[in-house]
Amino acid sequence: MPLVPMKQILDEAVKGGYGVGAYNVNNMEQIQGIMKAASETRSPVILQASRGALAYTNMYYIKYMVQAAVEDNPGIPISLHLDHGNSFETCKQAIGLGFTSVMIDGSLKEDAKTPTNFEENVEVTKKVVDYAHKFGVSVEGELGTLGGIEDGVGSGKVKLTDPDEAVKFIKLTGVDALALAIGTSHGAYKFKAKPELAMDIINAVQAKIPGMPLVMHGSSSVPPELIEIINKYGGNLKKTMGVPMESIKEAIKRGIRKINVDTDGRLAITGAIRKYLYDNPSAFDPRTYFGEAREAVYRTVKEKMEGFSTAGHAGEYECMTLEDMKKYYE
Repeated sequence: MPLVPMKQILDEAVKGGYGVGAYNVNNMEQIQGIMKAASETRSPVILQASRGALAYTNMYYIKYMVQAAVEDNPGIPISLHLDHGNSFETCKQAIGLGFTSVMIDGSLKEDAKTPTNFEENVEVTKKVVDYAHKFGVSVEGELGTLGGIEDGVGSGKVKLTDPDEAVKFIKLTGVDALALAIGTSHGAYKFKAKPELAMDIINAVQAKIPGMPLVMHGSSSVPPELIEIINKYGGNLKKTMGVPMESIKEAIKRGIRKINVDTDGRLAITGAIRKYLYDNPSAFDPRTYFGEAREAVYRTVKEKMEGFSTAGHAGEYECMTLEDMKKYYE
């Protein structure tokens, strides 16, 4: 089974009423851990790489590591997605690398920090959609801005999505999925207390455009046990809170179909490596502590997949190719 367009994965999620995790990846162990969880739960999966990940891996390594995941897991629908593309050229580059989906974050200018206005967002998003659809590639847009900054992305200011603008934006751009700003935040230091998310925004958009795949960024739960492991073995992370799983489940019920998870994977890896090296001070073989990191990612992601209710949905549908999707867009 080749890489599949993200649109098909999300359309199937709409039919089934579940959410699909989109997990940021930077190295082989992350990908292996995620795919072990996907294989065991029989879950479709979205592997996503940020511009920072592309730079870290010198671009081509991500492409071929994900291709290895496809070949090693022939029964699992996998989409390769560009997270927070900051320009048309960045998205074009990812499409050329073989990504089956791209996000153009037109809510921010190319510096990935300064908010745009509605018209600027529509213009760059429409340009990416028109180009990407020629290749059968799905496009995610964003309207509104999240709090926090992660991987150099974010204005640090929250601007909730206006539902009426969202409907207009979807119709003007033709995006396949829309990321909403409902009060979540990038990074590990999201909230000091349990967040009150603007769930009514999801309902309002779904009421106007039923079945539109909606996306929730900044959705790591930042489990306290992961923070505790890091701090117990030499770390110094401050007390913080993420998005509780019950809030994510509620968002899924209302129409969120793609859930972005990055920070929790980073925390799991860091804690596992710190603990192993503390317990084994003479260790010097990277395979030992990276192996522990891989298992930590697997455990964390498996719990997410079960919580998002993707378990058992892999193999339920015949996956489309980019050529199939290209004909669909035509």
